[in-house]
Amino acid sequence: MNELRLRDDILDELAYEPMVDAAHIGVAVDQNVVTLTGHVSYAQKLAAISAVRRVKGVHGIADEIDVRYSADETTSDDEIAKRAINMLVWDSVVPSDSIQVPVHDGLVTLTGKVNWQYQKSSAEREIRKLSGVRAVVNNIEIEPHAKAENVRSKIEAALKRHAEVEAKDIRVTVRDDGEVLLEGKVHSWDEKAAVVNAAWSAPGVKNVKDRLTIGP
Repeated sequence: MNELRLRDDILDELAYEPMVDAAHIGVAVDQNVVTLTGHVSYAQKLAAISAVRRVKGVHGIADEIDVRYSADETTSDDEIAKRAINMLVWDSVVPSDSIQVPVHDGLVTLTGKVNWQYQKSSAEREIRKLSGVRAVVNNIEIEPHAKAENVRSKIEAALKRHAEVEAKDIRVTVRDDGEVLLEGKVHSWDEKAAVVNAAWSAPGVKNVKDRLTIGP
């Protein structure tokens, strides 16, 4: 795809995304790799990256966006920590008593242990919404509780059920410690995300190594 056309498509997608102030984001394209610059909130930064991934023809993203807040939006670390703890308590799917939330200079680090990936992801999604947060490091561990061969069969069955996934081009390897390795070729970011989500949705998965490549 022509790089000027790809850049125009990306700018249109950013303008279409209601969570993003596109005027504060710069876009450069070189050999289908997109470089994003500018300064927005953390939630807007993540929304911008997600929007760019949706654009056909994007093969890579270099994130150089700075997270900035106005003076009125500046929040102390202890206030961020208090709000984060409250949000986790209100989230019914997150075992809040199993998660710790240290905060330093707007950087939130999530630690602890849960049984499922969706609990780990839900905790991070909640914290991203908070004003004053500059970044989130999700170090929550998932305790494996299933055998490797069972995990692999569940993932492969899920891939075959997904209409947007070409399962025959994907290799799934599962280790006894709950780590899943995904290899092969997909045709878009959406297909890549569907494969990774299918792997994370299997019970007992502790980590997913995504080595999938995007190509024609």
